[in-house]
Amino acid sequence: MLTLASKLKRDDGLKGSRTSASTSDSTRRVSVRDKLLVKEVAELEANLPYEGYYQGGKFQFETEVPDAYNMVPPKVKCLTKIWHPNITETGEICLSLLREHSIDGTGWAPTRTLKDVVWGLNSLFTDLLNFDDPLNIEAAEHHLRDKEDFRDKVDEYIKRYAR
Repeated sequence: MLTLASKLKRDDGLKGSRTSASTSDSTRRVSVRDKLLVKEVAELEANLPYEGYYQGGKFQFETEVPDAYNMVPPKVKCLTKIWHPNITETGEICLSLLREHSIDGTGWAPTRTLKDVVWGLNSLFTDLLNFDDPLNIEAAEHHLRDKEDFRDKVDEYIKRYAR
């Protein structure tokens, strides 16, 4: 965020020294995008409450915000190895909010923000935890077979990768 804020200040300083004719549309779009992102990131709270299986774990996510944001969703990947039915061990995430075209109608829309993404990710650890339509089939089947062993494996992953 500091880099983004610094870039905005630098861009504003350059804007005064340039003529408006030399500013391209793509630069103007990126500037609006950057301003949206600064505002949204400032609104996010870093310590969201976790409950359930993943309580106590600290999970890192990488978010790539495309130039066409907020018309297209950001790309998000989980960097922390996790045993989860909706997140693969390589970090792919199954969350309809992150899809441009979602079958259930809850996909990305230009009115959504990064805050919505964070709350959606947080929900994957609580109420949106989905064992019926998993991305990580092995983890979902493990939960169906033996809930206690599933919990033990989640705890092991948290101790090993999410502290």
